This record gives sequence, C-alpha cells and structure tokens, in this order.
Amino acid sequence: MAYWLLKSEPQAYSIQDLEREGRALWDGVRNYQARNYLLRMQEGDLCFFYHSSTTPPGIAGLCRVVRTGLPDPTQFDPESPYFDPKATREKPRWYTVEVAFVEAWPLIPLEALRPCFPQDHPLVRRGNRLSVMPVPQEVAERLIARRGCR
Repeated sequence: MAYWLLKSEPQAYSIQDLEREGRALWDGVRNYQARNYLLRMQEGDLCFFYHSSTTPPGIAGLCRVVRTGLPDPTQFDPESPYFDPKATREKPRWYTVEVAFVEAWPLIPLEALRPCFPQDHPLVRRGNRLSVMPVPQEVAERLIARRGCR
C-alpha cells in the first residue's frame, strides 16, 4: 500500500462533503506531475485529505482509493472550468481516481505537520502548489497511529 496527500479547498469540496457522499472522483487536477501521481495510485492506497487555501490549512481526514486510471470527465465538458479542448475520448490527457471516505479527523494544521515531513517534501516546501503528492510510509504510519506527529 502507498500513501498520498490530496489537497482540496474546503469551500469547494471538504472531507465533510466526501463523508456525506461516501465516494467521489478526484477530478479537475491540471498539473502533469500531480496527474502522474494519480496514475501511480492503486486500489486500497490511503490518502490524507488536506484542506488548503483556508486558515489554518491541514489534514482533515482519510480516504481510500477505490478505482484507478479513470479519464477525468471534466476535460470533455465545455461548460467545466477544467475543459481541455485538446483532450479526446480516444486520447484523454487527464486522469483521476475514485476515493471513498474513511474518517474525518480534527484538523492537523500545517505548522504541526512541518516537523513530521522531510524538509524537501512538497507539502512543506514554500511556494509548492502541487495538489497530489506521495507521503513517505514512515510519516504516514506516524500520522495514522497518532492522528498527528507527537
């Protein structure tokens, strides 16, 4: 099993939204590195659900990957802000996964997470806006066991 961090602005889609819906496509990712991480995910992988662009940002819960390698449907929808006119159904450019709710946590703020992650990890590097990223196994196991880095 691998571990991942998925960022979402809570006003757009929160851990509470996922809890209510049970499952959701993680669509709208338009960064090639993040897309490649989505393509590496396997069914059963665990993801930390991170609330971004809020005060404070931080991990708000867990979800599990339940389907992988899915073409992101928003790339084909001209009404979507994520529409990509170069994408075709025969040759999609963007992929996604489906995730299922596992549990909500009391928010673990970014400042409390900084000491847990290697200093070169994208989550703690200044200016990094990557919305999907791997989490080292030892960091993930500590976070899950303690619901924080203590």
